Amino acid sequence: MVVHAPDHSLRLILGSGSPRRLELIGQLGLTAADIRPPDIDEGPLKGELPRDYVNRIARQKAEAVEIADGEVALCADTTVALGRRIMGKPHDAGEAAEFLHAMSGRRHKVITSVAVKRGTHVWVKDVQTTVAMKRLSNVEVNWYLATGDWQGKAGGYGIQGPASAFIPWINGSFHAVMGLPLPETAGLLTAAGFPLFQEAS
Repeated sequence: MVVHAPDHSLRLILGSGSPRRLELIGQLGLTAADIRPPDIDEGPLKGELPRDYVNRIARQKAEAVEIADGEVALCADTTVALGRRIMGKPHDAGEAAEFLHAMSGRRHKVITSVAVKRGTHVWVKDVQTTVAMKRLSNVEVNWYLATGDWQGKAGGYGIQGPASAFIPWINGSFHAVMGLPLPETAGLLTAAGFPLFQEAS
């Protein structure tokens, strides 16, 4: 893997409009110099597996973000996989309900891929987390849909919101399920030469 020496003049560009990702980079002590969400087609290819899909989308997001010299772009994509089925962001409450009923009483995978770009080089890393969802009643599903928390979230739920009442356990990264695995993000930024874990000179 290509690794650059730390450069304290680099500016971090967040290629995501997600408030959760903005909050998560803050946990690393980082502030985005600018937010530039790319506009790409996020539809899966025919027969594409969930892990291949999420890595492709994260890379394409990074490639689509325009950056200048002295800037590093950070992008990510999260999807929910029930077997080979890709469960993206639901179009409406009906589809969110369908997703929740499909996952009810079962385990699924949440896959988040992180992509960091500096110059023309893109680093990509994915993290897979197994999530168990309790068996849901119609009352519970309707209660959750009424909160509106499902909107804009892969699989139709967010683990850090009201749906946390439905998740008895996970095996993997809580932050990745939220949308940004922090150790892997830190590793990619370090590889790109973005200064982490050290004082500016």
